[in-house]
Amino acid sequence: MSDVQTVGSVLDATRRWFQGRGVESPRRSIELLLQHVLGVDRLRLYLDLERPLSTGERDRLRALVARRGQHEPVAYLLGSWEFHGHELEVGPGVLVPRPETEELAEAALAVLSAEFDGADLRAVDLGTGSGALAIALAMARPRLHVVAVEREVDALGFAVRNVERHGLRDRVVLRQGSWWDALAADDGPFDLVVTNPPYVDPSRPELVADDVRRFEPGPALWTPPGEPGACYVAIAAGLAAWLKPGGFVLAETGEGAVEASREAFVACGLLGRVEVLDDLAGRPRILRARRRDS
Repeated sequence: MSDVQTVGSVLDATRRWFQGRGVESPRRSIELLLQHVLGVDRLRLYLDLERPLSTGERDRLRALVARRGQHEPVAYLLGSWEFHGHELEVGPGVLVPRPETEELAEAALAVLSAEFDGADLRAVDLGTGSGALAIALAMARPRLHVVAVEREVDALGFAVRNVERHGLRDRVVLRQGSWWDALAADDGPFDLVVTNPPYVDPSRPELVADDVRRFEPGPALWTPPGEPGACYVAIAAGLAAWLKPGGFVLAETGEGAVEASREAFVACGLLGRVEVLDDLAGRPRILRARRRDS
């Protein structure tokens, strides 16, 4: 990059370099890094293609480009990522929120709108990570109270800061621990359970993008070998105690785990029809079920 002088030439040269190194979304990667270094939005970036970069800007960009060239996630380089219209702090130790999980948030909000009146409601987000789901639900529903559970200390730190960042400390309570074991006796019962648990079998690493596999936290990705439904079994086991009759559970799933996750919910014997909803790409992605009233 030593001969690159302008925004436009940096975009073109770095895109080609990223492509040669097999970086996912090479153009979008350099756009985001340039926006970050220059402090501009995407429109301004393209209006200023002839703008020369200062020495300081080039030095800062060079360091970020080198890390992206090693496939480090762009979100980690930026230090934040948008989810459902809200900026979240992210970094090593926490999973970067995905568009598919935004679809889970939308499905949960649709249930709240269609099936419940405006009364105060309680939800639990099992395996909250950065707090993305809990924050999205609480921001969209001002009378919703959410308990967010996370086992990993590093991830929980991000969730704490993100809840504070969005002024939700009074309505989003964070608990450290494994699934239902983390809850206090008066946390529930809940009208809604949402979760995006680990569901990728480590014997099938090809299901996970290279930069995710190398940099994002394994505990948020991998199930016990050969047991893609293991986390769903643990989650289903707590529904009798924690999900109200008539309440809903929604969970993200994915390739290699769809049938096992559905079977885990069916086997608990409490739920009506366990639906599998497709994501926008047409892939089975979201489990949705309602607890029977009796």
